[in-house]
Amino acid sequence: MLFFCSLTFEYAALDSLRVLVYSYSMLFHVNPSSGVPIYLQIETQVKNAIAAGALKAEQALPSVRKLAAELGINPNTAARAYQNLERDGIISAVPGGGTYVADSVPRFLKSEKLRRLQPYARQIAVEGVQLCLADEDILKTVQEELDRLGVHK
Repeated sequence: MLFFCSLTFEYAALDSLRVLVYSYSMLFHVNPSSGVPIYLQIETQVKNAIAAGALKAEQALPSVRKLAAELGINPNTAARAYQNLERDGIISAVPGGGTYVADSVPRFLKSEKLRRLQPYARQIAVEGVQLCLADEDILKTVQEELDRLGVHK
């Protein structure tokens, strides 16, 4: 499922009154059959959006209920993702006031980066095994993708 919105403001005339109309959104996509828990998919996508600059400090996020409804998931799953993000200092929740990207998002240590990459590595490994590929072929495919990116460290 794909949920896309962006915070936009426009004025609309309504019975000769000017009303501020806003729509709210973010790009989230969940794949229940990926083997990666949905709450982790949401956490990862929020972190990646912040790292890419798609989400800015103090930008509002959808409420737990709205996110759950748009993605067709259990509200407890969305709440778990938000709780973990808040615990990590990525977002901040204001009781009765919404959820926002934290003012200063902490830089990630290598261990955190590896932890964030782990669900994707597992997904690739599971897909490779299901396709009856040899370990060498799976690793070669990943290496080819790294080569295509042209970034080596």
